Amino acid sequence: MNFATYIPSEALQPFVKSYTFIESEQTVTNRILPTTSFALAFRLRGQISYIHNSHTSLLPRTTFTGLKKSARLINYEANSAAIIVLFKETGVAAFFPTPPQLLFEQSVPLANFFPIAEISLLEQHLAETKNTAETIALIEAFLLSKISYSKTDPLITEAIANIHAVNGNLKIKGLANSLYISQDAFEKRFRKLTGATPKQFAHIVKLNALIRQNPSDTSFMDIVHENGYYDQPHFNKDFKVFTGQTPKEFFKSGKFW
Repeated sequence: MNFATYIPSEALQPFVKSYTFIESEQTVTNRILPTTSFALAFRLRGQISYIHNSHTSLLPRTTFTGLKKSARLINYEANSAAIIVLFKETGVAAFFPTPPQLLFEQSVPLANFFPIAEISLLEQHLAETKNTAETIALIEAFLLSKISYSKTDPLITEAIANIHAVNGNLKIKGLANSLYISQDAFEKRFRKLTGATPKQFAHIVKLNALIRQNPSDTSFMDIVHENGYYDQPHFNKDFKVFTGQTPKEFFKSGKFW
């Protein structure tokens, strides 16, 4: 499986984190962990499916995915390819009319938001591109045509930075107090931009930070305690919901991104 990551144009950098081109010559199933970014996936060729409870569902040619609390299994058939637009954590609200918080745990066709004829034409043009540069240019032209506002929210941007700085290990009430805003008002503004509550967002950050440390058997519980867990059953439950596997199964398999 081949991956290549590209940086967006300057006009889209306030909203888009990256484009990732994925190409698979063989049939591969990937475990996709929850992240704090919305994603827009364009299936360029071949068959790409979502596997849930042993049931396989073919993904649409364009799929928009909100924040998730659990991992997903994505199957790439041989000779398939896709490009993923990964939005910045406060960037997606600039493009889509639907409030981001309504898309938590959702994956829906792009045509749910824009005219079917427009999306069908975009998909047709993408199928005719000759290289990745042409593909990205088409996607960027589409995204630029959909920007409805360009304002940022410095308070929410600061809150996100604070959450990442402590790997999600903080109290939301304390975070709101540090930003001189009531917790209710803070949570509404946060959900409006990120698509998740501050608590949900911090939980995703925390579990990803722990996984990145790739703990050995000897350091595992130390790292678990450092990340705010004081009993193993509680951690094991959260970890399995997040990854779909026990810690032992997950770190042994190594097939995730």
